[in-house]
Amino acid sequence: MKLSIVILNYNVRYFLELALKSVEAAICDIDAEIIVVDNNSSDNSCQMVRALFPKVKLIENKDNFGFSKGNNIGVAIAKGEYICILNPDTVVAEDTFTKLLAFSETKPELGIVGCRLVNGNGKFLPESKRNIPTVKVSLKKILGSSREYYANHLSQEDQGAVNILVGAFMLIKKSVYNAVGGFDEDYFMYGEDIDLSYKVLKANYKNYYYGETTVIHFKGESTLKDSNYARRFFGAMQIFYEKHFKQNLVFDLAVWFGIKLAFIFRRRRSKVYKNVTEYVFISKEINKALEANLPSKLRLDSQLTSVKVNAEVIFDANSMSYKDIIASITNTDKELTYKILPNKSNFILGSNDGFSQGKVIIL
Repeated sequence: MKLSIVILNYNVRYFLELALKSVEAAICDIDAEIIVVDNNSSDNSCQMVRALFPKVKLIENKDNFGFSKGNNIGVAIAKGEYICILNPDTVVAEDTFTKLLAFSETKPELGIVGCRLVNGNGKFLPESKRNIPTVKVSLKKILGSSREYYANHLSQEDQGAVNILVGAFMLIKKSVYNAVGGFDEDYFMYGEDIDLSYKVLKANYKNYYYGETTVIHFKGESTLKDSNYARRFFGAMQIFYEKHFKQNLVFDLAVWFGIKLAFIFRRRRSKVYKNVTEYVFISKEINKALEANLPSKLRLDSQLTSVKVNAEVIFDANSMSYKDIIASITNTDKELTYKILPNKSNFILGSNDGFSQGKVIIL
């Protein structure tokens, strides 16, 4: 088998359904499997997977084991030569895996491959490609200079070697994953992707960023960005420094000071959107039956070009490919918000930023 996609889920039933539908469309021509590891969700995520995705391998943990252990459990049963660690709050294009596998086959000493990630509003997520967060680099970022934190030697659309990739989307050979010990289970949540990326580098493999395919990462779904998030994130960074960079008392004090400073001054940075002026349903198959079943407040259209500023756009995945939806979201400079109607589903969902949880509307 060529590819195993491992998705760790915790209480994001509707985002998981959308992710699985996009993944199924992306592996139809690949010898691949999908593994969902559920960390004891209290919603009906597992029931949904069993009912709608009978071919998916479902592991139902009886406790929330965290990101590292949960993914390690999924990888342990994976049969693919390659593993893709994928967040449940993502949407992939139909050719994402085909492109990345073809790219990977050309790279000797391959470590981890990542791709271009955008949030639910189409904004590029710079954590898609990062440098090693040494204490000097991290302190500069805390103080407002992120130039050295992110891998700015590559543009969003470029491809090339980078040091650190993000755990929302990681493609890696299972043999390499096992060789470096997988995710370190000392991390419960956050920091484990940095740790894995760094372990892969230290084992003399090369990590790559591939910017020629784009994946939506709603980002605010798996964990709300509140004070608990900040505490866990900076605690995880402290674990990382102690494991890989501990040198002397002065260094440790600098790390401690940087973590505390970042925790104190971290602010929730949600963008404020103006009032929605209209709601537009974008579908490639406009017909009378569709018009009759849509709420009266929705304007029906087949293209995005006619949509005005401050509109909310709903894309119909029954008539559009996920690749076209992703391209539509990322290729406009209008002040728009977006939601997606997954194929054969009775809900729409979306998220306007990466710091608050998105919205699911049951139809």
